[in-house]
Amino acid sequence: MNAFTKQTGQKWLERVAKNPKKFFVYSMIFLSVSFIGSLIQGIFFPSQKTFTIKAPVLYSNNGISQNTASVQDREMEKIVNELKLLKEKRDRNALQKEDSLRIEFLFNRFQQLKNNR
Repeated sequence: MNAFTKQTGQKWLERVAKNPKKFFVYSMIFLSVSFIGSLIQGIFFPSQKTFTIKAPVLYSNNGISQNTASVQDREMEKIVNELKLLKEKRDRNALQKEDSLRIEFLFNRFQQLKNNR
């Protein structure tokens, strides 16, 4: 079996050495057909699995340290306190347009922090 593969390999190498232009043409035809076939497959028969990049465990939410959680708690506490102040301002009928934007921002930020827990 080993002698057969050696002989066949030598015959192919001799043919390539004798006819380099033919080898180049056949190689380019094969590569072009493969490329076009790959494009057709990708366009008309796309893969069901989409490519996604997953964050390493170091940066995922599961790896949040206790220190980061306490920072989030403190920030949530600041938001709640500021919202209380704005509520008191509302009760006095002293709200302005900027205050409504601030309330919306604080509420959205609070929801983000709450969902990240």
